[in-house]
Amino acid sequence: MSSTKNGKNKLPPEQASALLDILKTRFEKNMKRHKGIEWIKVQARLEANAAKLWSLNEMEQTGGEPDVVDYDKKKGEYIFYDCSAESPKGRRSLCYDRDAWNARKEFKPSDSVIDMATAMGIEPLTEEQYRYLQQSGSFDTKTSSWIKTPEAIRKLGGAVFCDRRYDTVFLYHNGAESYYAARGFRGSISV
Repeated sequence: MSSTKNGKNKLPPEQASALLDILKTRFEKNMKRHKGIEWIKVQARLEANAAKLWSLNEMEQTGGEPDVVDYDKKKGEYIFYDCSAESPKGRRSLCYDRDAWNARKEFKPSDSVIDMATAMGIEPLTEEQYRYLQQSGSFDTKTSSWIKTPEAIRKLGGAVFCDRRYDTVFLYHNGAESYYAARGFRGSISV
């Protein structure tokens, strides 16, 4: 991988082209997620934004299957979420943040949600975003996903996650230092 002048990561041209093909195919297969949005405009934005394309590649490589879910008219940005059926495989078994990771005396996970998301250049979904995603399909019917935890809950040592069971989206809590093989996190990025 190479870097752009501002220090952000950039994909080699052949890798960027392959990723654009994957994203276009997914976009065309899932039109109900982004009615009224034209791929050609999304592609132009992606081609003009190497760092964001790199982040989308990170989402793809960790099993997130990113796709366009909305367009922010005020900001003029396309919004991508991880749209894999289950929580991304390459982002599971993580505690919530660095403080939670440091608090574990033994059996530390490989990383934390917040650290991994930051390294990837994405944000974990909020509860509102998670529920919005669930309107376009059934996600996390066998897994669960950490979501952005309100500061008041985090200060007390907790973190929150969601899943979908019985055709209903549930919000739960756990200690932020906990981690499970079936719990990962979903991210978002605006381009």
